[in-house]
Amino acid sequence: MTMNTRQLRSTYQLKISLEGTKPPIWRRLLVSSDIKLDIFHLALQITMGWNNSHLHHFISQEQKFYGIKDDDFEVEGFEMHDESATRLSKLLKIEKDSLIYEYDFGDGWMHKVLLEKTLPFDPAKKLPYCVIGKRACPPEDCGGIWGYANLLAILNNPEHKEYEEMLEWLGDEFDPAYLGRREINQLLLEYCR
Repeated sequence: MTMNTRQLRSTYQLKISLEGTKPPIWRRLLVSSDIKLDIFHLALQITMGWNNSHLHHFISQEQKFYGIKDDDFEVEGFEMHDESATRLSKLLKIEKDSLIYEYDFGDGWMHKVLLEKTLPFDPAKKLPYCVIGKRACPPEDCGGIWGYANLLAILNNPEHKEYEEMLEWLGDEFDPAYLGRREINQLLLEYCR
């Protein structure tokens, strides 16, 4: 008798940390272990606060890359595996396993995805679900970690010559400490379930 994937399904408690940020920007996310990477990508975009307007890929511990094949972005020695055909449980198998999720190859936002706990699967729970987190996502196209640090320094100094320009560029009021968990979970419900 063979077991099907439903019997093997569990809930993964993940910690997603945006590498290099001080103070740290992170989220704790619950997902089904059998989520496909293309849906997990959407969940990460929503949970972190990105706009899904740049290329991305996942890098496993074996240095294999998973993403969307793009003929305009081929690098010698860089083989892309189809993320829509790969389940998260293939890359994260036991607690403390991790992978890297890179978003926006220009700005180079590197996220560490750590499997903190494997929990029993409860079909009544709506997954993915953002449990908690800290701090807002940096604005898109701000120049990576260094550009974001510079932006924060400017925003903390109303006397800075670029202060008004940065406020205008941001458009809306930007609060680096804000995390809208309710909005995140509403979007996860709409787009990832």
